[in-house]
Amino acid sequence: MRLKKLNGAHNLTSQSGNAPGENCRAAIYLLDNRFMSSWVLALCLGVFFLFSSSLHVMAGEKRHGLSTFGALKYGSDFKHFEYANPDAPKGGKLSLIGTAAKVTFDSFNMFVRKGDSAQGLEYLYDSLMVRAFDEPDAVYGLLAKTAELHDDKKGVTFVLRDEARFADGSRVKASDVVFTINILKTEGHPRFRVALRDVELVEAIDDLTVRFRFKGDQTRDLPQRVAELPILPEAFYKTVPFEKSGLDRSYGSGPYKIGEFQQGRYVRFMRRDDYWAKDLPVNKGRYNFDELRYEYFKDRGAEFEALKAGVFDLREEFTSKDWATKYDFDAVQKGKVIVDTIADNNPSGTQGFFINTRREKFKDVRVREAIGLAFDFEWTNKNLFYKLYTRTGSYFENSPLKATGKPSEAELKLLLPFKDKLPPAVFEPVALPPKSDGSGQDRRNLRKASMLLKAAGWGMKNGVRTNAAGETFQLEFLTFSPSFSRIILPMVRNLKTIGIDATLRNVDPAQYQERLKGFDYDLTTSRFTMRLTPGVELRNMFGSAAADQLASYNLSGIKDPVVDHLIDQIAAAQSREEIETAARALDRVLIASFYWVPHWYKAKHNIAYWDKFSRPSVKPLYHRGIIDLWWYDNDKAAKFVK
Repeated sequence: MRLKKLNGAHNLTSQSGNAPGENCRAAIYLLDNRFMSSWVLALCLGVFFLFSSSLHVMAGEKRHGLSTFGALKYGSDFKHFEYANPDAPKGGKLSLIGTAAKVTFDSFNMFVRKGDSAQGLEYLYDSLMVRAFDEPDAVYGLLAKTAELHDDKKGVTFVLRDEARFADGSRVKASDVVFTINILKTEGHPRFRVALRDVELVEAIDDLTVRFRFKGDQTRDLPQRVAELPILPEAFYKTVPFEKSGLDRSYGSGPYKIGEFQQGRYVRFMRRDDYWAKDLPVNKGRYNFDELRYEYFKDRGAEFEALKAGVFDLREEFTSKDWATKYDFDAVQKGKVIVDTIADNNPSGTQGFFINTRREKFKDVRVREAIGLAFDFEWTNKNLFYKLYTRTGSYFENSPLKATGKPSEAELKLLLPFKDKLPPAVFEPVALPPKSDGSGQDRRNLRKASMLLKAAGWGMKNGVRTNAAGETFQLEFLTFSPSFSRIILPMVRNLKTIGIDATLRNVDPAQYQERLKGFDYDLTTSRFTMRLTPGVELRNMFGSAAADQLASYNLSGIKDPVVDHLIDQIAAAQSREEIETAARALDRVLIASFYWVPHWYKAKHNIAYWDKFSRPSVKPLYHRGIIDLWWYDNDKAAKFVK
């Protein structure tokens, strides 16, 4: 295989190490995302900076940016982000596979639960402020010229730019911000409703001034979270019902508009020449492609062949076998397709088989632990992954929030008040995933699993696990990806060995997404990437309130007041030290409860793309930046013109 080295080859940093193929759930994994926050659980990029103290933005001061912890890097007179090339040429097209598991779409409404929304819709909308990807959590003014924290830290006031315009030419007003918050809080997808629950009031003081008031004690992140929220045009929804799932061409005030599309096949987004904010410092050198085209393939093999044929430009490979064996095709050998492996220093996320505890048979923690013992990672990594992966052992893997060793004194202060409600393992050195002998059927692990099942009331009768009521233990893995079968089936065999009637159900993507929304599964595969500064979005993944909300991301159905309390501690933390302590405590509780069977991660990206593009020499620390920062290089592209 010929790998072409590039100048600035490490510019491609992002949130992912693994995804569909060997990592799942399209709905929460985005190739590039303008709104890197809890609102779109594509969820943020990056590693954690450690600060010895909390340097909050002063209340009562109008600022050009906000940061949860630490001073702002960029002053009010900054010209552009350091990682952006302000002289990048505009033009050309980037066609890509965005989310590998997002194989179809039937809606341009990404704000409601109904339908399968298209990828790229985030580029239609501007937010009040926008992330700087060389700082852990700083945002700078976009629609908003300034932000002013209230003296009691229970609110924030934004002043909008007078020149801000929606794509239809109408002015962006404070009333549009009020509409956005209220409609998302009452009728939006559960991820918005959960995250906005502590926004008590939002009001327009005048056409350009909007004031937020917050309630409760977990308001630390809310100024930035509302600042990153895409702002919707109220006028559009006077003619189109907000809750409608369909292909009405929505619009916002952002850099792109919807162009030609074919449902389920592709969508073209065209750069707006009249984009009002193209010359703002936060946008200099960004959004350089005239066209973004998202392609959809229901078959990953066909998708790969289309890349080889030049049907589209860029693809990230998530299947280790394919990466190791297939990327030596003719265009690679001739240097036309660049095959690049880029280090990823970001938190690796939470991937695994999530066990649905809403179902009675999974309520006993011993049952859940037994299921995990049937997964032989060592065999899988050697025989299927070409030893490219490392076992995940934490919900906050590859970050300072990961629990290690015994609980610290600070962690114990959070955990000891609940000692009678927690498994003893929480107070011991954190449990690592079971290691196997790599045989594919480790007798020691399977013997332990059998003992756990027996202790939980599942005895063995005629080679099948049954309970006191005579019910057999049946278990179904739900997936939509045939390529994932090679990973699941060996585990199915091991489960059968210990008496569980395990099966694999492979359904079409639309059915899979509907069953996921309704929690209609025993086990399913997913991956979440945590934010740089985790907060209220954890409620949607692990909080009790989200367990019964259809389409929430609490896949395991966790209902634990201790978990809720620790999430509140994370959301209320006033320093990096406090966040890390509370997150590690939460990690211990989740790990000891065996809500999932952890998978694997790799701190790198495997990307292949046709050599038509250039990119800045300075990388954004916490973002890959392909869509935001690359540009079409006419000189490189000329060699492909026939």
